[in-house]
This record gives sequence, structure tokens and C-alpha cells, in this order.
Amino acid sequence: MALGTIGNSEFDRDTAVSPRERDGGRGVYDADLSAGWTIFGAVNGGYLLALLGRALGDALPHPDPFSVTAHYLSASRPGPAVVRTELIRAGRTLSTGQASLVQYAPDGTEVERIRVLATHGDLGALPDDVRTTAKPPALPPYEHCLGKDHGPAAAVAPEISGRLDIRLDPATAGWAAGAPSGRGEMRGWFGLADGRPADALSLLLAVDTLPPAAFDLGLNGWVPTVELTAHIRRRPAPGPLRVSLATRNLAGGFLEEDAEVWDSEDRLVAQSRQLALAPRGA
Repeated sequence: MALGTIGNSEFDRDTAVSPRERDGGRGVYDADLSAGWTIFGAVNGGYLLALLGRALGDALPHPDPFSVTAHYLSASRPGPAVVRTELIRAGRTLSTGQASLVQYAPDGTEVERIRVLATHGDLGALPDDVRTTAKPPALPPYEHCLGKDHGPAAAVAPEISGRLDIRLDPATAGWAAGAPSGRGEMRGWFGLADGRPADALSLLLAVDTLPPAAFDLGLNGWVPTVELTAHIRRRPAPGPLRVSLATRNLAGGFLEEDAEVWDSEDRLVAQSRQLALAPRGA
């Protein structure tokens, strides 16, 4: 099988948007949400972020997502969708816009699924200086981590797991055997199954595709995202990505989840925080 490339891969085809009309600072796009990126029948939130990021990258003067805040209003389902974008402000180095994805109920009623406010820029124009105390996650070698053939990833989401190459750190995969650590952590290697290299759009996918850190607390079931903010910090270097998730506070039926994505040059390339509903019965 030929390896996927940026612009020619399953991910690119499934996040494609077709311009329908433009009116000044507004643009409308048609999309088809693929069933291959679902979890328990609902379309994955990171996949939706990438699709909306692609639409905004076309609609705004600047191509790359820098900061994206998404509110998930209802569960998206596979099938046709409409994305409406609006330019809010265009500056020399940054532009800000919003996007809304809607689908239609059987009776024809419009249902808004997700609304995004985003700032875009040009990642290629950023200076190369780095001053940080952040450190990449300590992961066992790729071949010593647990892939979908070992159970955890495929057991959680068989549809989306076939499109991803995720290898979980065994230290954070005890939940799959009924022995969670209780620390609320998840770590693993991340890539796309067809080998497509990482870029800014796939980073939006990466922050929301590992099994939830809540599983490491011994919680089972769907962990729906209420709100997610992602920051894309630089274009990733070639090679696999490392992703770490952590949650520190579950209260009132909600929990936060913080994510970091690191590239092969030990650069922090993406960060996110989301507020999610704890699984029922937690």
C-alpha cells in the first residue's frame, strides 16, 4: 500500500471541504463526515477540529491554526454537513475567524454540532528561539508500547483505531486489563495508519485521539468533550509524535484533560485543555 502524503491521504480526503459560496468575509463549505473517525457512533472531536481548521485555513488570510477554541454543542454523526465561516479580523501576522458546523435532522431541522473561534497565522514565519522548562514525556521505545493488535486502542474505538497508529505506554494502559494506575495519565506514540506525515491540521487531531485519561482513574464509558482549546506551536519535524494526557481534578461530574504533543526533535508542537463530562456512574 502506498504511503499517505500531505494532501493525498485518507485524512486529507475525509477532512476535505468544498466551497459553496463566498460573500465578503463569509464562506460556506460542504463536507461529508466519515464514519471511519467515530467513537461509539459519534464523530471524534479532534477530527472535527481538523476539518474546521481546513475550512478556516481556506477562508482566512492566514493558513495555519495557532489557537482554536471549540464548543461541542451536540454529537456529530457521519454524513453530510455544512460549515459556515466568518472573518472577524485580519491583521498583518494573524487573522481571527469563526466557524460553525451544522447537520440536518430527519425532519429537516438544522442542528448545530460545533462552533469554533480561531486565530490563524503562518507557522513557517515564526522565529526559531525556544526557552522552556517543559520536558517531553518519558516513553518506552515505539516497539515496546502497545498497539491496536494488543487490545487497548481497538477495544475503545474500533472505527477510528483503524485510521491511527497509536502505541500506548504500558504504564498507562493497565485500565485495559482492569488495573488502572489511578494517576489519571495517558501516554503514547501517535501517527496516521497510512504513514502520512504530521502537519498543523493533524496536530488538531492528535490532541484528542488517545484513550481518555479518565480511563486511568478506573472510569469507563464515553467522555464527551464540552469545550476544547488547542494551541499549535510549530510545524512538527518528520517522524512520530509523542502525546501525553493528564487530568488532576474530577468534580461535579466534570473533569479537565491537558494534552501535550512533542515531535521527533523534542519540540513541544501542540498543547490543549478540554473540559469533559465524566462517564456516567463515575
